[in-house]
Amino acid sequence: MTIVLDLSVAHQNFASEPYPPTITHTDHREGARRLGLLAKVEPEAFPEGLGMASDQVSGSSHSGTHVDAPWHYGPTSEGKPAMTIDRVPLEWCYGNGVVLDLRHKEPGSEITAEDIQQALERIDYQIRPGDIVLIQTGADKYYGTSEYLPRQSGLGLQATQYILDQGVRTIGIDAWGVDRPVAKMVEAYRNGDKDALWPSHMFGRQRAYLQIEKMANLDLLPRPVGFKVCAFPAKFEGGSAGWTRAVAIIEDET
Repeated sequence: MTIVLDLSVAHQNFASEPYPPTITHTDHREGARRLGLLAKVEPEAFPEGLGMASDQVSGSSHSGTHVDAPWHYGPTSEGKPAMTIDRVPLEWCYGNGVVLDLRHKEPGSEITAEDIQQALERIDYQIRPGDIVLIQTGADKYYGTSEYLPRQSGLGLQATQYILDQGVRTIGIDAWGVDRPVAKMVEAYRNGDKDALWPSHMFGRQRAYLQIEKMANLDLLPRPVGFKVCAFPAKFEGGSAGWTRAVAIIEDET
């Protein structure tokens, strides 16, 4: 039996979104009025005077669960023009998933390369080229609250580089971003670390890769490996990111 597990959060007007989407719902009665205008008929022409519901959305491509393209990190990557979201290889968005449980890390702390290696040792796994590595911080349980942004830990530069050095092209996280919370990065910057601001994003200028941000439900996966991740992004022409309904596909042998 195949199980499809939702790894996404909903697009909602939340305080945890710096650029929250505006979602306007049009009901079936208004749908009949609009369709009537289009077809030049009365709304009563439709059964029960009801047409089709619809929605109007205005917001950032970085709200909700989304995939960041290399263009998001800078104009060039690996010495070439950085790929926009409509040009990323789709094979980067589908592959074997690996969940690394870092929930023991303090909120705001940096995830190191050693942390990644220890997490892999705990599940007796070695990252393979093409794997999609998912970082579990537990922050998704606070999505939609003021606690969401500061609750996560985040990848440091060495950890990101270590993962990508294994042939990985996509890293996901169940938090606002792959890097540490903004306040912690700024604190480190003001204390003299000039490379503290969004180091994992900035590394994307050297190594082309994707980030899946604001994922959820990694704790519901029955095992840390042995499943597929599918996170095809919306195809926004020239975009820096695209919304995605990220899922895990699990073949349940029982």
